[in-house]
Amino acid sequence: ISTTMSARDWGLLALLSLIWGGSFLYVGIAVRELPPLTVVTTRVGLAALALGVVMVLGARAWPRGRIWRDFALLAVINNVVPFLLIAWAQTRIPSGLASILNATTPLFGVVVAGLVLADEPFSLRRLIGVGIGVAGVAWVIGPDALTGLGADPTAQGACLAAALLYACSGVYARRLKGYGADRIAVAAAPLGIAALLLAPVMVAIDAPWRLPAPSGAAIAALLALALVSTALAYLLYYRLLDRVGATNILLVTLLVPVTAILMGALVLGERLEGQDAVGMALIALGLSVIDGRVWRGVGRRFSRTPAA
Repeated sequence: ISTTMSARDWGLLALLSLIWGGSFLYVGIAVRELPPLTVVTTRVGLAALALGVVMVLGARAWPRGRIWRDFALLAVINNVVPFLLIAWAQTRIPSGLASILNATTPLFGVVVAGLVLADEPFSLRRLIGVGIGVAGVAWVIGPDALTGLGADPTAQGACLAAALLYACSGVYARRLKGYGADRIAVAAAPLGIAALLLAPVMVAIDAPWRLPAPSGAAIAALLALALVSTALAYLLYYRLLDRVGATNILLVTLLVPVTAILMGALVLGERLEGQDAVGMALIALGLSVIDGRVWRGVGRRFSRTPAA
């Protein structure tokens, strides 16, 4: 992998953040008519089905052997448990605070990758950059969201546990490259397993047969959520993971709030506030520190300046 991302890699990361940022729009429409657990289960199930159809139509070979154990573990730590933890936490704490806590994922990623991956060593510069980025996310969402910090430590701990699991799954997914498996299968299999694990929970809790039929808007939102923000997003995610590693790919968590706010302004006509601009500037500063090239260039320029 290349730990220093090229302009193309940054562009793909921005595209991924745009796709995942759009998921907030789709979820917002779908949950007006359907319970969150039903939305999540439908999302991963339809995404897995779509990718499975691509596998069949393309006559692609499904992997065999021990990789399925890794698929199952990824389904649990990247989909099932984090989704349930966040869904439960958001019944007790504001969504803004939950989003800020979720933005700590790259902080955990820097530490976890530094401990277990030889080619992604721990870097204080990256840790500082991620910290600045998290501060930017908090500012974008609004400092008022932090007023509830400490009020419900159990729910907040659940959000942090989900962020840690996301970081661990990004690092663990690096193992899959060693199998040489088809990347579509790598994206499809964990989603399919997650759907199978979530389905009984959804049936027991939501009793979907008792729910009123969703509207056309809700169905369209679910399809976009599954096909674009999940199936396509995970294909892009695993492609980037192979190229730039776990610590870099997890930076998408910092960009998603920015793209979500920009899409809200462009699509829904929501007004951009001054705090949004400040927060985005902090996120940009944090990403520049993580990337390092701008600051190295500044350092070289000053080192060439003759002393007075």
